[in-house]
Amino acid sequence: MTQVTSNPPEGTPNWLDIGVPDIERAKEFYGTLLGWEFQDSGPEAGHYNQCTLRGMPVAGMMQNPEDQPDVYWWSVYFAADDCDAVVRRATEAGAEVVVPAMDVMDLGRMAVLKDPQGGRFALWESRAHHGSAIVNEPGSFVWNELVTPDLEPAARFYAELFGFETEPMPGDVEYAVLRRPDGRYVGGVEGGRGLVLGGGGDPVPSWTTTFAVEDADAAVRAVRDGGGTVDAEPQDSPYGRYASVRDPFGVPFNVMKPAPESGT
Repeated sequence: MTQVTSNPPEGTPNWLDIGVPDIERAKEFYGTLLGWEFQDSGPEAGHYNQCTLRGMPVAGMMQNPEDQPDVYWWSVYFAADDCDAVVRRATEAGAEVVVPAMDVMDLGRMAVLKDPQGGRFALWESRAHHGSAIVNEPGSFVWNELVTPDLEPAARFYAELFGFETEPMPGDVEYAVLRRPDGRYVGGVEGGRGLVLGGGGDPVPSWTTTFAVEDADAAVRAVRDGGGTVDAEPQDSPYGRYASVRDPFGVPFNVMKPAPESGT
C-alpha cells in the first residue's frame, strides 16, 4: 500500500474522477466492485462525491450535467507544482485547453487539457486536498496509460511536459513506459489504437485506469453482475493478472491483481 499525504512529484497521477448519467447506479456498481463508500460534498460543490476507502479519498464522482455530450470516461489528473505554468508549457507544445486553470475552493487548482493527439488529461495542484490518499492497494488505482494511435509523438509530449524519460517495452508490443527523473514508473503509452469511450462513437486517444483488486476473476464476475461488460477476459502477465472491462455506462477501465512487488 502507498498512502499519500502531500502533493507527489510533478507529473505523477494523483487523482481520478468521472461524470456519469446515473450517479446512484455508479455508486452501487463501483461500491460493490471496489469496496468504495461515498461522501457527498454538498450543493456548493455540485454534489461532487468523494469515493473513499477506510474514510480516505481515492477518486471522485459526479452526475454528468445534462447539457454535456453523452460520453463518459475516467479522467486522470497529474500532479502540478504550478498548474498555470504547466498549462503554459502544454499549450506551447501544442495542447488545447478544455478548462482553464481555476481554483477549486481551498482544495487546490486544476485545469483540463487535450494533448496534441487529442488525449484528454487534467492537472491538480493540491492545497487542502492532496488527491488520491491511497494508491496501489485493492480499491485504488495502480496504473494509468494512454491508448493512442501514434505512440512516439504522444510519449514525447508527456516526457517533455513533465521531464519524464521514456522506455520502450521489449518485444512486438507498441508500448512505452514513462519514468520520473527519480526512476519511478508513473504510466504508460500504448500505440496503434484508440478507445471507444462510454456513449459510443469512434475510437479516440484516451487515458485509461487500472484498479487493483484482490482477485481479477472475481472482479470480472462482479462487473458482469453489476451490469458492466468485459472487453478482455482475465489473463496473466509479468505484472499481475488483469482484465479489460467497462462499467454499465460503457466506460473502459482495467482490473488487476498485481504480482508481488509490482505496481507504481
